Amino acid sequence: MRESIRYRPATEEDLPFLFVLYATTRAEEMRAVPWSDGQKLAFLDMQFRAQKSHYEQYYCDAEHLVIEKDGAPIGRLYIDRAPDDIRIVDIALMPEARGGGIGTMLLREILDEGAASSRVVSIHVEHYNPAKRLYERLGFQHVSTNGIYHLMEWRAAT
Repeated sequence: MRESIRYRPATEEDLPFLFVLYATTRAEEMRAVPWSDGQKLAFLDMQFRAQKSHYEQYYCDAEHLVIEKDGAPIGRLYIDRAPDDIRIVDIALMPEARGGGIGTMLLREILDEGAASSRVVSIHVEHYNPAKRLYERLGFQHVSTNGIYHLMEWRAAT
């Protein structure tokens, strides 16, 4: 499976894909609100732009990568590598790419990088995000909470 997966830098041309991907991560939440499709789309667009702006402001040195499988975009990985920490700013896969081990494989590679370089790997995750269970299975530990976000960290066994 690994040979069919690659990363490439995200470009402005990827924004339509990245918006669709973002919308899939909010799909369950959007089903619960009594808004019209137009209202949901406008809200998602506003939130996508706000997230993009936040990431650019607070993680200006992060790599913004598109994850491809067999040349087709299936996800994104935004990662910020600092001397003591590898921050997974954001990782998401399209629904059809979830649950098949791709995310686990990619996360294990990042954990291997953290172990090899003696760095902590960290991620903020919303408390209701189903991926939180995956992070816990991989050994991430809850460190702190800020609103709806939990900071989770992984440290190599010493």
